[in-house]
Amino acid sequence: MPYTFYLFYLMKIKRYFWIAILSITVLLGVILPETTQAHTSLNTLFQTSTISALAIGIYEGNTSFKELKKYGDFGLGTVNYLDGEMIGLDGKFYQIKADGVASVVPDSMASPFAAVTFFKPEKLINIEGQINYQQLQESLDRHLPTKNYPYAIRIQGNFPYLKFRTVPKQTPPYRPLVEALKRQSVFELRNVNGIIVGFRTPKYMQGINVNGYHFHFITANRKTGGHILDGQFQNAKIEIDTISNVEMNLPKTGEFGKADLGDGKLN
Repeated sequence: MPYTFYLFYLMKIKRYFWIAILSITVLLGVILPETTQAHTSLNTLFQTSTISALAIGIYEGNTSFKELKKYGDFGLGTVNYLDGEMIGLDGKFYQIKADGVASVVPDSMASPFAAVTFFKPEKLINIEGQINYQQLQESLDRHLPTKNYPYAIRIQGNFPYLKFRTVPKQTPPYRPLVEALKRQSVFELRNVNGIIVGFRTPKYMQGINVNGYHFHFITANRKTGGHILDGQFQNAKIEIDTISNVEMNLPKTGEFGKADLGDGKLN
């Protein structure tokens, strides 16, 4: 009799144990998607600060790249002190300094301006023949169904010619971006393999982001790259992701709070 009672008692405990596990699993399934949705939502352009803030010389932010990775695996921008160009590709973020050398950005580093998304292409365009940078933008405009949404764009191929820039690290007192760009480093490469990452944002977002097209480039071996100034594109593979949500994290700094933000135009 005692043995039978003991066996019954164990089976009862085991039953309650599995009921508890099942309940916790269901509860987590309900809670976790809600608490992580902001970090994993697709179709969202996440941005730290504004292009108008960068334009007037606010080169220090407090959004780390560890935080940025929660909001996207693809994007562009810069790093604190305007220390070069930044490009995000396949979940890795690269800093390209004024010497043209690319390196992986540490998670602890922060950005004064960045735009990222989880890239999920929904449209593919194959360019036949050779076109220049202006023709590339005109071709993209013809393929986009509307100009009222932001688009994430990835271009892969062998490029006959690319001209790109990167900027040197700045020190206080910070000059406006137009002045800082007078000391930019400009590079030219021919017959180079690589990937171009960028966005097209609507005109009504001017001051928040760059109006129109904004592209950064990195070579296939991830050794160099920068902000695209000009180029030639031949038989390029273009992937496009339409974005319908925009989120923004503004810097919690005194400089941003006191700034007189203009229209964010880049000359």
